Amino acid sequence: MDFSLKLEQQLCFEVYKASSNFTKMYARVLEPFNLTFPQYLVLLVLWEEEHLLMKDIGARLGHGTGTLNPIINRLIDQGWINKHQSPDDKRAWVISLTEKAEEEHRAISQAIYDKLVSCNFLDINALNLMKDLKQLNAFFVEMDI
Repeated sequence: MDFSLKLEQQLCFEVYKASSNFTKMYARVLEPFNLTFPQYLVLLVLWEEEHLLMKDIGARLGHGTGTLNPIINRLIDQGWINKHQSPDDKRAWVISLTEKAEEEHRAISQAIYDKLVSCNFLDINALNLMKDLKQLNAFFVEMDI
């Protein structure tokens, strides 16, 4: 068996390039809102479920506290979210959306949808691609990779 696959033949490279390109595309769309892609992901979690513990947001995104803390702090500084100590556990922090985040949700979602449509992304069988990526990620979790 030949293990000397070229770069262009590597699945990991195509996934890496796709991830990088998605990040760039979202960065351009989010720039008018003064948001980064990681900040947007935190907002997405909170738009789905409000008043979450910081550790639960990290678990949903696959981020540790060290990665999540600066993102949360910038979102607080920019007025997108609030952080309050949990009444149940003084070591835990509850994260919630501000009025600004609630008001901008629709505009941000629309800007992203418009970009996806303009790139014809929705026409390239995005649902199958997402299904395949979810299976790949589930495999990694199962294998504890």
